[in-house]
Amino acid sequence: MLKVNNLKKRFGDFEAVKGISFEVQKGEVLGFLGPNGAGKSTTMRMITGFLPATSGTASICGYDIAANPVEAKQALGYLPESAPSYRAMTVEGYLKFIAEVRGLNVKDAVEKVIVKANLTKVARQTIETLSKGYRQRTSFAAAIIHDPKVLIMDEPTDGLDPNQKFEVRKMIREMASEKAIVISTHILEEVDAVCTRAIIISGGEIKADGTPAELKAKDESGKLDVVFRNLTMMA
Repeated sequence: MLKVNNLKKRFGDFEAVKGISFEVQKGEVLGFLGPNGAGKSTTMRMITGFLPATSGTASICGYDIAANPVEAKQALGYLPESAPSYRAMTVEGYLKFIAEVRGLNVKDAVEKVIVKANLTKVARQTIETLSKGYRQRTSFAAAIIHDPKVLIMDEPTDGLDPNQKFEVRKMIREMASEKAIVISTHILEEVDAVCTRAIIISGGEIKADGTPAELKAKDESGKLDVVFRNLTMMA
């Protein structure tokens, strides 16, 4: 469902992403794991079409994000880090706006996503009055309102308290069997909580790819010790 092939990004003389390739299939929750500055967000922005790649390709359900952006984005949901929203709007009003932009059946789409993201009791509140956890849920609802087949989330629980993290992770697990999901994080605990597979990225390169158990086994052998020490310090 998601295929990334030799993706690179250069900013002047600095190569932030150095030829990353991977695939994610339906039913997989891939943890994109690495310390801050590893290239996670840059890679996600290229996959979702928010940043042009220097070279390489990313395709969503067979559609190249650069060559067929409209078709690719119809199959894609994206929750960026610190997702923007119109804070003077109510939760319900904001989601209606997103549904209209996407050409959906507004009433049906908004009602369903409010229930799915557990936003019923704050639906009439303005976004600026919400806690950070509810603001994150609102952005999450906007990302999934069109029921995308591929979902990309950049640090979805960053800055949330333990209860809020639990709620977001619960929503991800509930959708996991029907979608291909990628979550970037620098927190090892996140991978154990929701991911079926993880890629470790450092310095713009993939250092390891496997299940959480496989990566832990490699860490015990010392092969990933430096990367895991960095992640532990960042968590």
